[in-house]
Amino acid sequence: MSAPPRLAPATVERLNREVERPGYDRDAQGIGIVHLGIGAFHRAHQAVFTDDAMAAGDRDWGIAGVSLRSAAVRDSLVPQDGLYLLDERAPAGDLLRLVGAVRQVLVAPEQPAELTALIAAATTRVVTLTVTEKAYFRSGEGIDLTEAEAAGNSIYAVLARGLAERQAQGLAGLSLVSCDNLANNGAVLARGMSAWLEKHAPALRRWFEAECACPATMVDRIVPATTPADRDRIAAAAGVRDEAAVVTEPFRQWVIEDRFAGPRPGWEKVGAELVADVAPFEAAKLRMLNGAHSALAYLGLLAGHRFVHQAIADPAIAPVVERLMRQEAATSLTPAPGQDLGAYADALLARFGNHALPHSLAQIATDGSQKIPQRWLEPLAVNAGQGRASPATLRALAAFLLHVRGDGAPVNDPMAERLAACWAEAGRDGIVAAVLGPGGVLASDWVPSEADRRTIEAAMRELAGS
Repeated sequence: MSAPPRLAPATVERLNREVERPGYDRDAQGIGIVHLGIGAFHRAHQAVFTDDAMAAGDRDWGIAGVSLRSAAVRDSLVPQDGLYLLDERAPAGDLLRLVGAVRQVLVAPEQPAELTALIAAATTRVVTLTVTEKAYFRSGEGIDLTEAEAAGNSIYAVLARGLAERQAQGLAGLSLVSCDNLANNGAVLARGMSAWLEKHAPALRRWFEAECACPATMVDRIVPATTPADRDRIAAAAGVRDEAAVVTEPFRQWVIEDRFAGPRPGWEKVGAELVADVAPFEAAKLRMLNGAHSALAYLGLLAGHRFVHQAIADPAIAPVVERLMRQEAATSLTPAPGQDLGAYADALLARFGNHALPHSLAQIATDGSQKIPQRWLEPLAVNAGQGRASPATLRALAAFLLHVRGDGAPVNDPMAERLAACWAEAGRDGIVAAVLGPGGVLASDWVPSEADRRTIEAAMRELAGS
């Protein structure tokens, strides 16, 4: 049997009939979005929302994808004219679809003039970014200009060149939409751009602040790295070989602050949420999703599980996690109008059970000392202040304390030595105060009461089997 042909416009007709095709005339769509950081997450998230928006009737929102460093994505997508397959893995079976939103791909260091021209094009109205947190060069409330300048081709330098050309041509400003996983990402981007322009082009700063917008967003979708085995499996199922295939889960979420400088795709028609304030949705993700993930990680590892779907199937763990989400994390939140926390919990529980896309507990458990203050200790303080008990979160804390003692799995945490020293010095009878009490390693606004301490210690004895 011959190998399947490479995905390309000429081989689309070879796709198996089960593969979904773009619901629009791809050749009739112009480019309206420039995306910085065209990795797998963008291709599984924003590009799919845009693909769906064009299928729903929007026009001329094709994407020019930009790699700021490596040529690998360009080299995999260009021979395929930007086409790629998305494999949504679910317990009921995979859903394969062909995504056509990406119309051009370039590498910033190799094509700086072309990138500037794209950002400055009259047809471009939106720039989106998935460049990871470190690309913002944050320092306190601002940016480290020295580090950003030393990087050379920073996002600020790239955007400034394109914005300067737009201003020179008398064109309208742009919406710059950060889709990176950092709180209040729109404000972070806006502050960084203003600081950069104040030093390098003060007149352009005034134009940027008057004409451009940086809406905040919250994004969520699990997108693991595509393996050679994934590509082989997809080729067998699709009938063509795709060197840029992306694997993901059915769940996706995109919450966007409704504050744009001009036209944008109708993303809200295809599942995105356009809201006045993203912060309540970020808080729900942090406390309900991330908080539940951490609980699954530490309780699951102690029970001998490796993956999220195994831990949530454990009858000793599932009720704890569900209570943490619904009765402890959710009650600590102030939801936005129309924000349905019950439906969100339902969706998360279904997501956790997806065995078709295993999610490593050890990965989630990494750096716990940096995560649990926001995920657990903040809602504990809110609930304690309002007289509500949080036994599920306390049980999760007990599992965390056992984990950093070395129970269940290797500890991968920047505070591992300090936490181990707490155990050596305080022992089980003093570990709660040493870590969580006033002056403790993870001291916070929440101070465990005597009843809380007894609850955590009892849970530790039970979980450790002693």
